[in-house]
Amino acid sequence: MAALTQDRNTPRSEGDIRRGAVAAATLIYAGAMVMRNASGHLVEGQTATGLVGAGVAMERVDNSAGAAGELACDYRPGTFRFGNAAGADEITIADIGAVAFAVDDQTVAKTDGTATRSPAGIIDAVDDRGVWVRFDEALTNAS
Repeated sequence: MAALTQDRNTPRSEGDIRRGAVAAATLIYAGAMVMRNASGHLVEGQTATGLVGAGVAMERVDNSAGAAGELACDYRPGTFRFGNAAGADEITIADIGAVAFAVDDQTVAKTDGTATRSPAGIIDAVDDRGVWVRFDEALTNAS
């Protein structure tokens, strides 16, 4: 593309709700942690490798009988509270600033489960009701 020779109305994205293509054979519930797989499609949070946390689903999308990209899901990055794993995987305030790993679509853990879990996001806070996780794909990928 050549350099501009006149004014240009450059498109921009506003707001904090994003939309992403959903992977094949995937059911995402509203309020669920969503992750991006290696092909760029959204899946529900789960114990698996090759994923990265993207945010929280703003709607239920059932692509369980569809092909990859056949349906899309609105999701929101940001900071959200999820359930805390137990035992050696329990996240504490000492872990604030570290990576949280996805156990399922509503639970995070301190460790990668011996290389079986993907990073969900960055631990922002911990309270008696769960773990506050910051979803920012670029930040999580860089961590």
